[in-house]
Amino acid sequence: MAELLRQHAEQLFAEELEALKKADSHPAPPRWNMSPWAVVTYLVGGKLKNGFEITPKYIGNKRLMEIAVATLTTDRALLLYGLPGTAKSWVAEHLAAAISGDSTLLIQGTAGTSEEAIRYGWNYAKLLAEGPSAEALVETPMMRAMQDGKIARVEELTRITADVQDTLITILSEKTMPVPELNTEVQAVSGFNVIATANNRDKGVNELSGALKRRFNTVILPTPSSMDEEIDIVRRRVESISKALQLPAEVPALEEIKRIVTIFRELRSGMTEDGKTKLKSPTGTLSTAEAISVVNSGMALSGHFGDGQLSAEDIASGLVGAVVKDPVQDKVVWQEYLETVVKTRDGWKDMYRACREQI
Repeated sequence: MAELLRQHAEQLFAEELEALKKADSHPAPPRWNMSPWAVVTYLVGGKLKNGFEITPKYIGNKRLMEIAVATLTTDRALLLYGLPGTAKSWVAEHLAAAISGDSTLLIQGTAGTSEEAIRYGWNYAKLLAEGPSAEALVETPMMRAMQDGKIARVEELTRITADVQDTLITILSEKTMPVPELNTEVQAVSGFNVIATANNRDKGVNELSGALKRRFNTVILPTPSSMDEEIDIVRRRVESISKALQLPAEVPALEEIKRIVTIFRELRSGMTEDGKTKLKSPTGTLSTAEAISVVNSGMALSGHFGDGQLSAEDIASGLVGAVVKDPVQDKVVWQEYLETVVKTRDGWKDMYRACREQI
């Protein structure tokens, strides 16, 4: 059997999910695989009474996860909102995996997402041959989630045009999906709910209508609050991804990850960590997800074309690519940061040289 490039959350963390279910003594809502307490424990990590360790999937404010899970026990849908790279999709996937045991009921929002992608479609060969029938109807992930009492995910909700977004209003308020062609409807069973994600920096943003906003409880996922928190996130995700991709390089030392995270945090905030120097910020978001990508890219270079030890030269190209999105404006910002901060920082001479060579 071919090895999967990326396993779904319920496959990758099957052992943890099973251990939590066995240890869970709290009441669970209808058709939930485990209780809200166990879902939050799965997300933020912890040690069970039998000593089994649950790894954290989300590193941050536990209360936010409690609010998100509590929302899904009500008739309100959940909207995870924030900057790109704040783990919205990651949290949504793990919520669905823990609650329904199935994170695959996914609708990816784009500017081209149609109403049929949310409601239902048709097998046009059967439709033309036989006319509208149950056999000719093509179920969407949303319809299957309603029928099976599971969590449906809608990624990048604000990328979808407003008229298509509003298709969700009847589903979320009435818990039903009319199928007028068959003179019938699909009614949601207990356990059904929707998790949507949206970011506030997308150039294709379509604002949600007031009617649709009222159907969601919004949880804003912030950028990591501290340096240590962000370093821990990057380290954990790098270890996981490099293992999955079988990169022939050693996971970098924390000090190397700290340098990358420091650069991202300083440029993102417009201020050096010591608060002494104001900086210009580039046009990109410089999210934690991009920091993870920079480290993984450097490990690939180091493993395949170096000695397997991550160096400044391996990191530099990924850094430049992450920071310089606008070749004119961002290039000036990056050069100024190199000259005023990186060049004068103790122990960063190798980073300065490597980055200068890439410009």
